Amino acid sequence: MSDEVVRTAVGPAQVEWFRALTPRATVVLGHGTATGVEAADLQELARTLPPRGLTVVLVTQPYRVAGDPALARPAALDAAWIDVCGHVRDIAGDGPLVSGGRSAGSVAACRTADTVRPDALLLLAYPLRGPGSRAELSAVSLPTLVIQGGHDPFGTFDELPALHANITAIKIPDADHLFRGATVAVTHRNLSMITDAAQAWSNRLLRTPQGA
Repeated sequence: MSDEVVRTAVGPAQVEWFRALTPRATVVLGHGTATGVEAADLQELARTLPPRGLTVVLVTQPYRVAGDPALARPAALDAAWIDVCGHVRDIAGDGPLVSGGRSAGSVAACRTADTVRPDALLLLAYPLRGPGSRAELSAVSLPTLVIQGGHDPFGTFDELPALHANITAIKIPDADHLFRGATVAVTHRNLSMITDAAQAWSNRLLRTPQGA
């Protein structure tokens, strides 16, 4: 793992690289509001995807770096995300770029998709009851993986709206917004389900020719 500070329009973001030896794609993931990149799902993806050929980049938004809540406004989150993704693309080169994150990070990835122009989206615990919206998620047409808990107070898997055919939605039945279960064993199982789903989806995605 290596880390760096990336200057954005709203201040410095912290960027942590978990590099694949022979990268097939780069996955850029942002955090939610209750936790940073230490969230268990993000850390598990950063641990398990690089050996499968996917470089993972975990991004700490400027508001957490600076400790300034004013920088947590949607416009500031989006501006920082656009700048960070541009930087990552410059470093990573021409391979596929997956934009995403958990909770508020997944919302920023959706909002900025038209500007960032990623090849796909990876959305964890998308908050249907705010700050996200059902209409915003329904409008996504990029290849996308949505992973949603069955007991998420911000919107369960069963509450997801009708989604585009390019979207794969995965239910983690016994999981809350942080994908925690009733026991440590269930939580570990939940995290394994997330990483297995992400690996299987990315394998299918990378086998599909662009434009197909």
